[in-house]
Amino acid sequence: MSGGNGVGFDDLLAANEEFAGSFALQGFDGVARAGVAVVTCMDSRIDPLGMIGLKPGDAKIFRNPGGRVDGSALEALVLGVHLLNVQRVLVVPHTRCAMASRSQQELRTIIGESAGQDASWQSFHVIGDQLDALAQDVAKVRSHPLIPDTVQVGGFMYDVDTGRLTQHG
Repeated sequence: MSGGNGVGFDDLLAANEEFAGSFALQGFDGVARAGVAVVTCMDSRIDPLGMIGLKPGDAKIFRNPGGRVDGSALEALVLGVHLLNVQRVLVVPHTRCAMASRSQQELRTIIGESAGQDASWQSFHVIGDQLDALAQDVAKVRSHPLIPDTVQVGGFMYDVDTGRLTQHG
């Protein structure tokens, strides 16, 4: 079944067969070998492991629109800290993010036109000031009662045009 777009999944399943042929993480316990967790955006221009020199198995990655520390991200971080060896947390939004460049109404209009139906009821978590949001998100992690002060937390802006991280807290 194609899922509505007519493309199907055959190409992805073929790629998975090739991937599985040289799979090297069997038996791995799932802890973050480098002790790192990254909260970042779902944007496909971001390679969360590659941008910090890590490989699969080294870090826990949590992605959402805008790379925000919401309730689900906090849940993942608490689990990561207490069960999966996370000792450092990077919160990483990025330049030219759709969640920071459009208003709630603009997104509702664009999505509604694309969907062919009213999208005024759908909530999108737009970001008015990315650096302020980043500071708030870092503070959320640092002040969470289940994340000890021994965990290092940093806020970084990722530039999608250069691949560089700039620390902001």
